[in-house]
Amino acid sequence: MRTRRRFLALGAATCLLAAACTEGSTQPSAPSAPPQASGGPASAPAPAAGGSFPRNETLYTSGTQWGPPANWNPLRTWDSATGTKGLVYETLFLYDPQTDKFTPWLAESGTWTGEKTYELNLRKGVTWADGKPFTAADVIFTVELGKMKTVPYANLWTWLEKAEATGDQKVTFTFSKANHQQWANWVYNNAIVPKHIWEGRSEDEVMNGTNEKPVGTGPYAYHSHDQDRVAWVKRDGWWATAALGKDVKPKYVVDIVNSSNEVAMGLLLQKGLDLSNNFLPGVANLVKGNFGIQTYYPEPPYMLSANTAFLVPNTEKKPTSDPAFRKALAGSIDTKKIVEGVYGNIVKAASPTGLLPQWDKYIDQAVVAEKGFSFDTGKAKKLLADAGYKDTDGDGLVENKDGSKASLKIIVPAGWTDWMEAARVIAEGAKAAGIDLTAEFPDYNALVDQRGSGKFDLLLNNERQLSNTPWMYYDYIFQQPVNKVQNTVNFGRYKNKEAWDLVQELDGKKVDDVEGMKQVASEIQKIQLDDLPVIPLWYNGLWAQTSNAVWTNWPSSAPGTPKTPPTMWRNWLELGGVLTLTELKPAGG
Repeated sequence: MRTRRRFLALGAATCLLAAACTEGSTQPSAPSAPPQASGGPASAPAPAAGGSFPRNETLYTSGTQWGPPANWNPLRTWDSATGTKGLVYETLFLYDPQTDKFTPWLAESGTWTGEKTYELNLRKGVTWADGKPFTAADVIFTVELGKMKTVPYANLWTWLEKAEATGDQKVTFTFSKANHQQWANWVYNNAIVPKHIWEGRSEDEVMNGTNEKPVGTGPYAYHSHDQDRVAWVKRDGWWATAALGKDVKPKYVVDIVNSSNEVAMGLLLQKGLDLSNNFLPGVANLVKGNFGIQTYYPEPPYMLSANTAFLVPNTEKKPTSDPAFRKALAGSIDTKKIVEGVYGNIVKAASPTGLLPQWDKYIDQAVVAEKGFSFDTGKAKKLLADAGYKDTDGDGLVENKDGSKASLKIIVPAGWTDWMEAARVIAEGAKAAGIDLTAEFPDYNALVDQRGSGKFDLLLNNERQLSNTPWMYYDYIFQQPVNKVQNTVNFGRYKNKEAWDLVQELDGKKVDDVEGMKQVASEIQKIQLDDLPVIPLWYNGLWAQTSNAVWTNWPSSAPGTPKTPPTMWRNWLELGGVLTLTELKPAGG
């Protein structure tokens, strides 16, 4: 997830850290509204819309929302107000990527009762915030919203035949094709909405409506919002308290809209922010200084891994259409320089497969040993020469095999300064190996247009996040067919029927058939490392810095602490983020 756009300048970071050293006795206060211009945190707290909140009952967060809260629509997972899905609307299951286990949530259980039949037993005693009972009708209604073509999970109905109530708290799903991996992803990744409120809404209202009075089954309800924040209040009667003994500790959750990393740093150091999910430089100084701030790990990489940053070559243009050229390019990149020099060791170098650390068990290390790549400028030069790429004009840079110029550009969005620096490192390494590569920085919207239409040479991308299955990752790389415009997957326009058939075979493996998944993943990795349709570089972190000033018992790698993700990022509350709120303890309590 890209949840930050700018680095905090090192000088400003140093000033803030120095200021914190002299203000160590500052008492926790409510965060100020972010200033309109950069500069530092405002000095006087500004009350949230609807009045100020008791500091010792309020969790202040930031790092997800990059503009005023626009809607409370749980189907709009990309721009709904922080917490809409997870704090208000809930999913049927939770999924823990650290242990690879599902936790029944609104569902008590789910079982494949036949080759193409799945039976879902819903939890009894769950009510919506308006007091109406949660039933099978709500689940069926939510699933059937996917029959609207603009609903994000409309594709579900290309392999789901019907969903029917076989009891007040039981739903039976019949599929035309048993895509076990996709279905397991759906049941923890999609919020259930109340039929009695949403029924009768048009497709436009379902997808584009703001849903201003959200009614969910979750632990919080809407309190208020302003241009710079959204506030949630704990509600009585959350089902998980009686059923599971779970109780969220903060009475209020206030998420502050990001204005800059500088503001986030200031709020965190002034103890006005409890959880920052911003990308902040100088993390080592924050953790090792006496600031009461911690990260998941006390040492590099400090953060859990959240997604893989790929170099994506356009496989429809020469010379990046040539696997041999792509291998040479991969070998020219000094990823260690990016990890250490650009990020200060808060990210990790990726496996040549790109599979996240949580998916290590699916990596065939023998295949990696045989076919993987590593930084070696000399070897990269030899690969180019062996493949027929020569420097015909003596400028130290190779031409295409037909003698034409091979001048390439790598694009990343202007303002994404960490990626801009990484792109410069990539270009520098490529030129050292004899590849003419220049970094360019178009604005974000222009880049999206180029990416979707295939009008690029190389770009960086990290859009697929950690999930329950490596199938999601391979779907991102290999999905067929390649369309005129590629909006979400396979930006490099790579075509390989054998690979796509294997991805679909993986989708059909049951989630508990780990050995079967490994076997298919191994075959996919052979093709991937032979052809390099994408070049994995590093793992971006689940950026999270927490303050112990008001709330303690934050998740960490330390023994005896919670192991849930410390985040409010969209689509992460159902990965256990909501459980983090049940484990918090008041400071001094």
